[in-house]
Amino acid sequence: MANETLYLLPGLLCDASVFEAQRAALSDAYDTRALDFFGLDSMQSMAERVLLQAPQKFSVCGFSMGGRVALQIMRMAPERIARLCLLDTGVSAAGPGEPASRQPLVDLAFSKGMRAVADAWLPPMVHPARRGDSVFMGALQDMVCRATPEIFAGQIRALLGRADAAPLLKDFNLPVHAIAGRQDEWSTLAQHEAFAALIPGAKARAIENSGHFTPLEQPEQLTAALREWMAEPLRGQYQRA
Repeated sequence: MANETLYLLPGLLCDASVFEAQRAALSDAYDTRALDFFGLDSMQSMAERVLLQAPQKFSVCGFSMGGRVALQIMRMAPERIARLCLLDTGVSAAGPGEPASRQPLVDLAFSKGMRAVADAWLPPMVHPARRGDSVFMGALQDMVCRATPEIFAGQIRALLGRADAAPLLKDFNLPVHAIAGRQDEWSTLAQHEAFAALIPGAKARAIENSGHFTPLEQPEQLTAALREWMAEPLRGQYQRA
């Protein structure tokens, strides 16, 4: 249906440009929108940013941190979500070692700037074959550098404060796809298959020859997967206990 609205939610240190290919390709069939979460430091405020501008009913695909935001929207306003896609993400709360593991990059941002963060963070996040592609990596680095250390620190605070969504999954009653890059070492395909198994009727799918940044690494594959997900018939809603 041409009037269905699809929100594409970006990940950590990403802006709306991460979904540029999908927005262009899917605009023939859907009202496809993307935004950023710059300046926000909690999952709730990020979810509120979406809910305040979205129509009463919409589908949502969340990439990485955006997947956590999509799950927070399901917690806050499940009746407004028609379909849910969880892309290169996870459902658990922060583990005990996560604050310490994330802090060095935040410190690096304040001491040496966002280019240093991009140089350290991005290569392990993409398929090994992409790491030597200066054009591809340059575009990713430019996106990261559009953020500031303060924006980065706020997004890390949001991620560390996320709630465990696993207990909610069994009650989801809507089309859900869990999609991950085959070579995503950060949010693995096996992880997506495991949490998809907890959601009635959910489907897990791999994007081939891709690391974590599936929207940019394999844009056509991801667009095809999103079309398949959006074509699924609507079902019921989240069932509150």
